[in-house]
Amino acid sequence: MTADSTVDLDTSLHPLDDPVRASLRGAHSGFAQWVGRIGRYEPEVARFVGHPPVLADRDWADLATLIGPGAVTALRGPGHVPPDGWTVLEQFGSVQMEGRGLRVAGPEVGDEPEPEVLTAADVPEILDLVARTEPGPYAPRTIEMGTYLGLRVHGRLVALAGERMHPPGWTEISAVCTDPEFRGRGYASRLIRAVGAGIRSRGEVPFLHAVAHNTTAISLYETLGFTLRKRSMLTLVQTPA
Repeated sequence: MTADSTVDLDTSLHPLDDPVRASLRGAHSGFAQWVGRIGRYEPEVARFVGHPPVLADRDWADLATLIGPGAVTALRGPGHVPPDGWTVLEQFGSVQMEGRGLRVAGPEVGDEPEPEVLTAADVPEILDLVARTEPGPYAPRTIEMGTYLGLRVHGRLVALAGERMHPPGWTEISAVCTDPEFRGRGYASRLIRAVGAGIRSRGEVPFLHAVAHNTTAISLYETLGFTLRKRSMLTLVQTPA
């Protein structure tokens, strides 16, 4: 499935206003599946769907074709009213934060573990940690989206952060999580700074997303130098069965 070159590609939008499709048209084009103006990642890589700010009747039909009957997906932005037969499951607020001010240098941490680059061989441990800490969706091939770093204690993976969407000039930091037993040691901050340093070394700017009610995470990001760029709404919808 490829993008329809006859439709408006919304090139006037800022890349962060349409991060899924901006990534799928560029750095992540190899993971892209398209029907008309609707794009998604291969499901084993990520479950994100990209779409125009306002969906026309054709877009709703293309979305249903792309993800299949009875499937659930999240739409960005307010005001989505699906056609008959669709179900709105949930709506919740989200924030998008940009990291031009991210301070990638941090205090020395003595004998604390050093970040290591994770590989496909680490995916079972990653999925286990994600399942226990719930930082957001993570699929078996999400690790292919960018560099993921982890911290180990006595060989056990206890903290994680990495790169997800990659619109032009930007890279998203995601999957930030720490095993509950090891929280309060600054591991999340350390990994965010390390991932951010790698992004900045490429001349790009880090950004990230958080659900609006996760004030603890948002406060952490602010202390590291992230600033609010945009508040938005996510609407979970289910296609007709």
